[in-house]
Amino acid sequence: MRDPVTGFEYPDAWVGRCQDPDKLALVKKGLAVLTSTGLVLVRGFTTGTTAAAACKAAVLSLGGAAVTSVPVTLPCGLTVDVAAEGAAGRATARKIPGDYPGDVTAGLLFVAEAVRKENGIHLSFLEGIGRFSRDTPRYRAGAPAVSPPAMACIEASVEEALRTTGQPGIEVRLHIPKGKEIGKITLNPRIGVVGGISVLGTTGLVEPWDDHLTSSTIYRISAAEHPVLTTGRTGLRFARLMYPDREVILIGGKIERSVEAVRGDAILFGLPALILRYINPQVLEGTGSATVEELSVTPAFPAIVKVNLAAFKARYPRISVVLVDREGQVIGESP
Repeated sequence: MRDPVTGFEYPDAWVGRCQDPDKLALVKKGLAVLTSTGLVLVRGFTTGTTAAAACKAAVLSLGGAAVTSVPVTLPCGLTVDVAAEGAAGRATARKIPGDYPGDVTAGLLFVAEAVRKENGIHLSFLEGIGRFSRDTPRYRAGAPAVSPPAMACIEASVEEALRTTGQPGIEVRLHIPKGKEIGKITLNPRIGVVGGISVLGTTGLVEPWDDHLTSSTIYRISAAEHPVLTTGRTGLRFARLMYPDREVILIGGKIERSVEAVRGDAILFGLPALILRYINPQVLEGTGSATVEELSVTPAFPAIVKVNLAAFKARYPRISVVLVDREGQVIGESP
């Protein structure tokens, strides 16, 4: 059995331990994850997917019929049905966390309102959606905190709804009534996003997590001959391209446990933020940068990377580190 989201081939022994055919069906669809114990954990939907569902439902409901769910094509390529209630151009959708108890946006209400226009698609991100308070390498001050994959998913969903209804143009206004309140307890204030939450989603799905899933990941690391450990979806994609003959394992923020599980040679691969902060929690001190992403475009970055990767190599001589940017270009590598 293969996970259509990550490409991971589940061992037959894991499949054999699962006694719930209905949940195995979710695993086959990519909507859940199978662990080494046979336990199945359900994936949730990202804020980007939730926003796309609300916006699409609002547009479809202008046709007169009430809407209760909509199909959304996710950034990972899967098409899923997402609950969203719409009528007369107004729709709501709630954030579904799946089996991820730490999701602070779980159950958050997204509201979209659609108004007919003569042509084109016009999106407005209003109350409860954060905005950048300063320029960053990817965003300008005042821009809404909506990631490119999430934006593309929203735009594609609205475009699909327009084709279904036959309307020439639409304006969709999205707001999250409690977004400002929730945004304060996320990482947004630390990265310069104020006034609400971020609308994100590299794959469109939220990965579940618990001790069983951790055990499965650790098992894969310890069993692999030359694993590539990657911290996120961007790293996962580029690692598979750069190391097609190695097993690439998504470890998220569990770097310490993953590194300890390595039994031979390995590569720690991904965007620099999590990895550099793991290697040196004080990496930003004295740099004048609020985030590693901001630091990465300063002249001091190459020297800082060199020093920290050398220190890590001294601690773990069999683990190399490869840092890449969001385009897959190598921006730091172990000596």
